[in-house]
Amino acid sequence: MNTKRWIALLAAAALLVISLVINSAFSVLQSDFTSGFDDWTGMEQTALSEQVVESGDTSNRIAVLNVDGAIQDTGEASVFAAAGYNHDLFMEQLEAVKEDNSVKGVVLKVNSPGGGVVESAQIHDKITEIQEETGKPLYVSMGAMAASGGYYIAAPAEKIFVSEETLTGSIGVIMQSVNYGELAERYGVDFVTIKSGPYKDILSPTREMTDDERALLQDMLDSSYEEFVDVIEEGRDMTEAEVKEYADGRIMNGRQAVEANLADDFGFEEDVIQAMRDDFDLADGEVFEYGAGDDWSSLFAMKAGSLFGMDMETKFISDMLSQNSGPRMMYLYGEN
Repeated sequence: MNTKRWIALLAAAALLVISLVINSAFSVLQSDFTSGFDDWTGMEQTALSEQVVESGDTSNRIAVLNVDGAIQDTGEASVFAAAGYNHDLFMEQLEAVKEDNSVKGVVLKVNSPGGGVVESAQIHDKITEIQEETGKPLYVSMGAMAASGGYYIAAPAEKIFVSEETLTGSIGVIMQSVNYGELAERYGVDFVTIKSGPYKDILSPTREMTDDERALLQDMLDSSYEEFVDVIEEGRDMTEAEVKEYADGRIMNGRQAVEANLADDFGFEEDVIQAMRDDFDLADGEVFEYGAGDDWSSLFAMKAGSLFGMDMETKFISDMLSQNSGPRMMYLYGEN
């Protein structure tokens, strides 16, 4: 191995070590700071806060929830983490909506290219649980994009509103991996794999996929695809044939979605809130949004982000660190 290759390997190792050290230190400081402040004040900070959007009757409220960004459970935030979708926090918000008797209706804002199969299913199942157990209606306000998993979580809504230029659809499942075997071979890198079965290294980035492996993965994706179709059939009261006419991965704008019966009407967030008021006699009801609590760990994270900056290079590192170690099935449009 020549000098340049050694330098490249050492630089990569150094970057990995530095990122691990910084994130470990951040986690320790964040935990110590938060617990220390809690001890000093004698109280524990709440996880959720509420921000009133429109004042009104507090016993008949409309909750506005927001899914903005890729629907993925990326684990604990790091010092590099940018503001965006937080899966655990959003599931807490759904549970709060379910348990709060003053909430009489929910408006879900979706601006997402989709995301993980599991996370999308968790949101969908929680929404249907709220509808079935409490009878609380849910309207969806689609933003610039509500594609693939973004549509999956919207499907159970009583009504879906879009703008004419909303990008939606992309009904289907995708799994991707990178094969750098030939590149590694060109630079004299040899990978040694010892495995317990023929499929243990399926989707390995160091070799070509076999026909048997491709067929096995296709079966998995087909199963998740059929689940996606079933969700739309039930949520939109459509037949399998009607759904599959559009469930080929294509994207569509808001006008096409309404024509295909995948959305109900046109409108922005304020229009959706007004429709909720009119349809469920909530004209005088308060409208509020959930947000991350004003806890000191959140404040510390924001200040740390400001200290380190969030330029394009930092965002790239953040994306790298939040990536899962292996490919997985996704309800996702494009690359995020």
